Amino acid sequence: MSGRQAGWIRVPVGADATRWATRGRCRLVLLVVHNVTSATRLLDVLPLFRDDLRIQVLATCTGSSPFQAGVPELLADTGVPVLPWEQALELPVDLAISASFGGRLAEISGQLAVLSHGVGYNKRLATPDTGHRTPDTGHRTPDTGHPSPDATPSAAAPPVFGLSPEWLLADDGSPVADAMVLSHPEQGDRLRAACPQAAHTAVLAGDPCFDRTLAALASRARFRRALDVRHGQRLVLLNSTWNPESLFGDGGGEDLLPSLLPRLTAELPADEYRLAAVLHPNIWHGHGPGQVRAWLDRARRGGLVLVDPLEGWRQALIAADAVIGDMGSVSYYAAALGTPVLLGAAPLDGLDERSPVAAFGRQAPRLSPYAPLRGQVEALLATHRPPAGPAELVSSVPGEAAARLRHLFYRLIGIPEPADPALLDPLPLPAYEEVARTAPLRVVTRLVGACEVEVVRYADPRYEPAGDGDAHTAMHEDTLDPGQLALADVIFQYGAADDPRFGGPARWAAEVLARHPHCAVAAYVTGPGACAARTRDGALVRLSAEQAGDQPYAPADPAAYASALYAWSAAGKGLGELMAGGMLVRTGPSTHRVSVTPLR
Repeated sequence: MSGRQAGWIRVPVGADATRWATRGRCRLVLLVVHNVTSATRLLDVLPLFRDDLRIQVLATCTGSSPFQAGVPELLADTGVPVLPWEQALELPVDLAISASFGGRLAEISGQLAVLSHGVGYNKRLATPDTGHRTPDTGHRTPDTGHPSPDATPSAAAPPVFGLSPEWLLADDGSPVADAMVLSHPEQGDRLRAACPQAAHTAVLAGDPCFDRTLAALASRARFRRALDVRHGQRLVLLNSTWNPESLFGDGGGEDLLPSLLPRLTAELPADEYRLAAVLHPNIWHGHGPGQVRAWLDRARRGGLVLVDPLEGWRQALIAADAVIGDMGSVSYYAAALGTPVLLGAAPLDGLDERSPVAAFGRQAPRLSPYAPLRGQVEALLATHRPPAGPAELVSSVPGEAAARLRHLFYRLIGIPEPADPALLDPLPLPAYEEVARTAPLRVVTRLVGACEVEVVRYADPRYEPAGDGDAHTAMHEDTLDPGQLALADVIFQYGAADDPRFGGPARWAAEVLARHPHCAVAAYVTGPGACAARTRDGALVRLSAEQAGDQPYAPADPAAYASALYAWSAAGKGLGELMAGGMLVRTGPSTHRVSVTPLR
């Protein structure tokens, strides 16, 4: 075997594959991957070949993207054979499917279909000067990482990625792709105006990503429960695309993120808002998941959940009540679903000014970085009117992508379609993301009626929260700085009632009170709506709020009930009244009826 062929696979394709392959007469379909982002769109359409014994699916990576981290693991998870790029270029295939224009696609031996890996084709991206078309490098030369010499403000605007001759045509002037998949006729209008030589390759086949999202709308309540959204809470989703001008970037003139992240958890009451973040895969795999988690550690301890950028972002988008984002595809998908969007970063110079995404960016409300966040979010929710553009322009054939794409693929392969309906995979139910709020909580309480306590909790605020009422500090036992526990009025922990590590709720609470003399209430949360609480005078009670039969979400965090109990006791009131009639705990617009029962 030559050095060039070292590492080439031998089964199910290769020089002597006929000796070893069990099914050697299959038609070959090659998934051409550039990075994790483009791979996710290919995985959307992979199920269209299920149950067809005539098809052998293969995968390869062009190596043309700077974002290579995560690709080997993702391809390994698909379970299909992965070819080295050079072997893939020499292998005659029946159909190649790509979701980008990076790499030497014109050299592929076989029919080529290209899909968008976002919401249509909207970005302006210069082709690098290396001969390899690499959309992820933008205006920067991939060999140096420095701006290209001709990328000056006076230079002509870069071409539109996916709709311009620079991207669509090979060196001989012929179209690179045999089929350009579009989701809406407006993309075809721009294609004909910008590159008439490739107009005949356009195929209107919808958006499989959006179709999977639409099909899962009925599961919204489940997705919210998976993200631990409680009764009365609003889920605010922070999202960012990649690049210096994005919401997560630091090259847009003002670095908004360092001040925005702590304010999100400090200004939005913890029991009224659930916070989640969806970051572009190029952020995750460009900087490293561990680094991203480290950057967001304080926000995560304040209750922010980081959503899986591959499988979980669409479910979070469906679950969201509001989105704070930028000009990436997630914001536009959110608007198409009718979700209110507040743009924290909206540079338009990198977009085709005729694109729907640019039009949305010109009209969408903007985040004011120095105004109170809660007022902006509440105003957004109160005044939102879904714009018509995104819902209409994401796809002109919603729900039809599976059938149209499979018809296209089999036409290019040259064999009849299977008789069964073409179906995409349903979005999976994500793993449960229990809120993990270990940052100190500043709690403002107010007795508003007979056995009724109002509780407003803020995670790690940098200043004393406003509002009438008395304030105290509540803290998770596993807070980052154990020295702060000496200042806590309420200390809480989460665990199973029979967890031997804690010795049971009663013993744990007694140990905490003995260890921290300033603490007045120790609360051990045993489930979504209940906790065991011990007061400084030795009373041990169970606080529990039953979920109403028609209520789709869990009650409030039981640690809030412990703060209400503290406020009641601090006001000099005894527990007998609460044990007799229960306690009403108000968290924002929600009122929870909490029973107070003695425990031995």
